[in-house]
Amino acid sequence: MWRSIAAFRFASLVYAVILLALRPGYYSYWGWAWAILVLMTIWTVATTALYRSPLYSAPTRRTRALLIADLLVTVAAVLSTALVQVPLRVHQGVMPVTATWLAGPALAWAATSGVRAGAFAAIIIGGSVVWLRHLPVAKALSSTALDGPVILLMAAMLVGYIAKLTTRAEQAMQRATEIEAASRERERLARTIHDSVLQVLAMVQRRGAEIGGPAAEIGRLAGEQEAALRALVTADEQLPPPEGEADLSVQLTRDADALVSVIAPAMPVLLNEKTVRETTAAVREAIDNVRRHCGDSARAWVLIDDEGPEVSVTIRDDGPGIPPGRLAEAAAEGRLGVSLAISGRMRDIGGSADISSTPGTGTEIRLRVPRTAKVAKSCE
Repeated sequence: MWRSIAAFRFASLVYAVILLALRPGYYSYWGWAWAILVLMTIWTVATTALYRSPLYSAPTRRTRALLIADLLVTVAAVLSTALVQVPLRVHQGVMPVTATWLAGPALAWAATSGVRAGAFAAIIIGGSVVWLRHLPVAKALSSTALDGPVILLMAAMLVGYIAKLTTRAEQAMQRATEIEAASRERERLARTIHDSVLQVLAMVQRRGAEIGGPAAEIGRLAGEQEAALRALVTADEQLPPPEGEADLSVQLTRDADALVSVIAPAMPVLLNEKTVRETTAAVREAIDNVRRHCGDSARAWVLIDDEGPEVSVTIRDDGPGIPPGRLAEAAAEGRLGVSLAISGRMRDIGGSADISSTPGTGTEIRLRVPRTAKVAKSCE
């Protein structure tokens, strides 16, 4: 933006030189007009260097002082036309000695501070041009005296708007670059963790289970930490879900430990928040039942399968299984963990829960979860 403004100001200087050279008869003091152009050239070189200097790259006090000085110098150059130009030519609306160079400060104000600042500078400069002609208000409004100032005002506002859009685009690009750099760093850390920490924890888990005794407890704790760390690394690599939705895989993976394995699809399994919340609670209840009824050493596997219109979640264990009729007896005794905490939650969201078990081969619970939760209506 600053390069474009600098190019415009230097091109305007060349245009002003050409006009002055071709119209010597328009000036009472032609030599002084050339002196004004020399001062304009010096000021253009100075402001171009200062605007692009790092000291003036942000809206600091120095930048504001430079902008105000630029505006005042330009207004003074415009008004000096009355001293060097033939009065009749001034009254007729001949272009001032500055020519189009006078638009520079308005563009600089707009590029620095936006639409309002650019409009303010354009009004000040345009007002000085109109005042230079000493026209009555009615005549100025009915003639072409306002054409230049209006065009200057529109150009300044447009540059201010473009400057704001450019700043926002640069900020968005910088933010995207930072996110990309952070993602690459997370990927590097994830590879390092996978190649070192996770493998060591997995080895400690296996060796502890083989040795038994106190080493088995150490192996179990190492397995829990491995699962938690693996879930953390996996979660960091994923983008946040859309508003109102959640990733079922992420929620269930958080419950993985040495004795609970969670197998999920590579892609996120996005469902609405209510469905994810109720399904996660049902799976946790099923795992708690494994701990209560199969012992602390029983293993469980959670399989998530995205089938399109619905999602199925299967929980298997290697426990002794459920004897025939035991679930009905538990419900009759008032223990409603399966019927309410699991099946009831699935009914509330329009899903279902199927439980199959054979003594000696473990238990399998299959939850069928719809894509859209259906809130159950209570009977009045």
